[in-house]
Amino acid sequence: MDPVTLTTDRLLLRPVGAQDTDAVYDACQDPGIQRWTTIPSPYLREHAEAFTEQLVPDGWADGSMYTFGVLLLSGELAGMVGITLRALGVGEIGFWAAKEHRSRGYITEAVLTACRWVFVHAAIDRVEWRAEVGNRASRVVAERAGFTIEGTLRAATNNKGVRRDTWIGSLLPSDLGLPSTAPYLPARA
Repeated sequence: MDPVTLTTDRLLLRPVGAQDTDAVYDACQDPGIQRWTTIPSPYLREHAEAFTEQLVPDGWADGSMYTFGVLLLSGELAGMVGITLRALGVGEIGFWAAKEHRSRGYITEAVLTACRWVFVHAAIDRVEWRAEVGNRASRVVAERAGFTIEGTLRAATNNKGVRRDTWIGSLLPSDLGLPSTAPYLPARA
């Protein structure tokens, strides 16, 4: 799929590239991002280069991962949102916010924008959110974006060689008033 750019009243969501390597590298020096995400730690410049120059373009090219830099209208990098295909019609969302741009609603806004886009343009019928138990900031973003928290998966995340329990939630097109590509028959209690 060709990369796309999405906009909101406050944000520009676009694939990152070589021009963003320094901003990604700087943001990922934050101990909070290194603690709660599965990025390498320590995070080296070569990691940022591989991300912006290979991983992101390759994901768009083969349709396996749609990654957006979340930029303010000034051009400053506020965070990152990516949706990785996990199974037919199922994507997993991941995100982080640059330390200086947290608690302003930017990532929630970006998550909703990216999810709307994949539901309409990428034949996704379920977006899963996962976060290590205890990552309250990530859970707040997911809940504010409308994800239904479905439970806790034991030992479901390997973060830097340690198995950790993981919260899981989902967002469906119907949660945003959008149609699904396939019929959905919810279980009856």
